[in-house]
Amino acid sequence: MGNADIRRLDREIQRTMKKLEAVRRGEWWPLTSRERLSMTRAMAQGARSVHKGRSTTGAEDRMDSIGSAAEMRLNAELAALHGERQRLITEAARAKAAKKKSGWF
Repeated sequence: MGNADIRRLDREIQRTMKKLEAVRRGEWWPLTSRERLSMTRAMAQGARSVHKGRSTTGAEDRMDSIGSAAEMRLNAELAALHGERQRLITEAARAKAAKKKSGWF
């Protein structure tokens, strides 16, 4: 029970860490569809501002805030996965100790 679940969580942790690093580099593939849509809208607004000869700071700030929100989401997900992994490790250790304690010798 324990080892297979721990390995599954380890793979999920690695996957989430890769997503977090990609978001920090500015890549879009780890973003949710809603985040991608918001990012595209902000980019289009920035292009429109450039076309009209205005500043793009509003669009840039919006894109930065979307990126930081995605980073916070992935950090929270990573913390939850680490907590679940720790719970499974503790549970497996308790089960092993109980099994040893109940031995006949």
